[in-house]
Parts: sequence; C-alpha cells; structure tokens
Amino acid sequence: MIFAAGLGTRLKPYTDHCPKAMVEVAGRPMIAHQLLKLQKAGFDRVVINVHHYAEQIIDYVTANSGFGLDVAFSDERGQLLDTGGGIRKALLLFNTDSPVLIHNVDIFSNADLASLYADHIENEADASLLVSQRNTSRYFVFDNEDNLVGWKNMQTGEVRTAFDGLQATLERLNEDNGVCRLRAFAGIHVISSSLFPLLEQQGEIFSITNFYWQHSPKHHIRCVEAPGNFRWVDAGKPEMLSVAAGIVECWDV
Repeated sequence: MIFAAGLGTRLKPYTDHCPKAMVEVAGRPMIAHQLLKLQKAGFDRVVINVHHYAEQIIDYVTANSGFGLDVAFSDERGQLLDTGGGIRKALLLFNTDSPVLIHNVDIFSNADLASLYADHIENEADASLLVSQRNTSRYFVFDNEDNLVGWKNMQTGEVRTAFDGLQATLERLNEDNGVCRLRAFAGIHVISSSLFPLLEQQGEIFSITNFYWQHSPKHHIRCVEAPGNFRWVDAGKPEMLSVAAGIVECWDV
C-alpha cells in the first residue's frame, strides 16, 4: 500500500494545484517512482489511498496501466483518516493471505523492499518496521531483541508505552543504554493479517504509530535495522526534492 492521501502542505506551492504524489522528482511524479520500484521488487498488487486532488492520481496511474501492477484505490476524498485509519479503510482491498508492505509516497531510499518483506515472513512477525540511526525528534524505542517497547519525542520529552513499569525508564532515555534503543522510523513497514482484526476495532481516524506501541506487549512488533549504506530522504519539503532525485538515480527502474 502506498500512502498518497496527504494534503502535502509542506510542499506548497507545488501542491496548490496537484497532490503530493504528482509532484515530480527527477522528471517523474513521485507515485510513478514508487510503483516502478515496487514492481521491480516483485510486488504485483498495490493499493493507493487518495484524498487531495485524488482524480489526478487515479487518472495518471490508470493512463499508465498501473505501471505493470494491479492497482486499486482506497478513496478518502470524504475524510482524511490518518495512517492507521487509512490502512483500516483499505483492508477489504488487501489479499488477507499475505502481509502488506506499507510505503509513504514521499519516502525515497535505497531500501531493499523484497528483502524487508522476506525478513518479515521469515520472522513470523505481526509487524516489521524499517528503522535507522538517523537523527530526528521522534523515535520508536526497541529492546535488545528488536521488539517495540515504546515511542519518545525528544523535544517535548513525551513518552508513550504500554509496558508496565517502563514509563520512567523511557523518560530518562536520551541515547541507547544497553537495554533500550532509539531508532528513527523510515516510513516503510510490513503488517500481517494477524493485526487486521485489531485495526477493525479502532475508530475511523487514528495513527498507525500509536496503534503499534499500544499493541506491542501482546504482539510481535519488531524493527528491521537498515544497513550501513542506507540512503533515505523524506521528500515532503521543496528543498528535499533534489536530494530525492539523487537517490532515484541509483534505482535503475
């Protein structure tokens, strides 16, 4: 699934008259790059959620025959549902026999998506989150066995965890301490159908980030650490479009 429903407010003025997914990087709309990368990685069916100028994405992808993929659209034009709500609404469009890889449309990286997906299946995880040691203000927190235990905002000090007795530890955590590790989420993750019933129990609008830490004590929600040569950029700001173009050059798609 490609998250493409956002308003793209950080990309103004580019998104005044088109959706973020149609903003060009290296001469192609973002959505084209992501579909081509998924196709090359061996995926054959993709769900795209749409909201802002949704018809532009639908028309473009349809005119290009889905770039070789079977593409379905999850229509959020009536209401933006946030990341968790977007997945929940799209459940009926998924093949529930297989895990679903989720990818933000504005994330450009050299991540090996096929390997991430295979690793998720091999470890029989409920969710696998691609992470790195990139500096950011908000981190997922994992234990030494790669299990998710919480979330922390380094600027505000806010901590979220569903583990009894861990709140104070995470409040003091400012760097890896040998027990817990701070890792930046890459906006790429894999979720198994084992979590679908829990998603269905949520309200319409909710964050997948909150969903993951809330259910981490009872489910296998883990990290996959990106390799040392990992290149990544959030192309959601105008000044990042050229950086994304540099990463696209190595995709060979």
